[in-house]
Amino acid sequence: MKFIFEVRMRPGYTVEEYAEAWIRASEIIQRTPGAKGTYLHRKIGEPNTLLAIATWESKAHRDAKDDRRDETVRAILEKHAANCDITVIGEFEEPEWIVLPE
Repeated sequence: MKFIFEVRMRPGYTVEEYAEAWIRASEIIQRTPGAKGTYLHRKIGEPNTLLAIATWESKAHRDAKDDRRDETVRAILEKHAANCDITVIGEFEEPEWIVLPE
């Protein structure tokens, strides 16, 4: 499943600062059972907006994770909450329909 959210930087906080901290937190979170990777995408035409995608084996795996148990992750998430506007887009199952080029 995919957990997708949009992140908008507030003035004075850069995408690079966000990404550096996000990578550190993600490296820890990826030790959680069921974690399958994370991705950050910069929005075209809006360089201070990112699309974040976290991939999990299942919704149950994602729901079972506890970011509060790790002090580093907790501190990073608090910093992001103070410096970014985060909008959860949603949780999505793996695709049922796929069309790929031949």
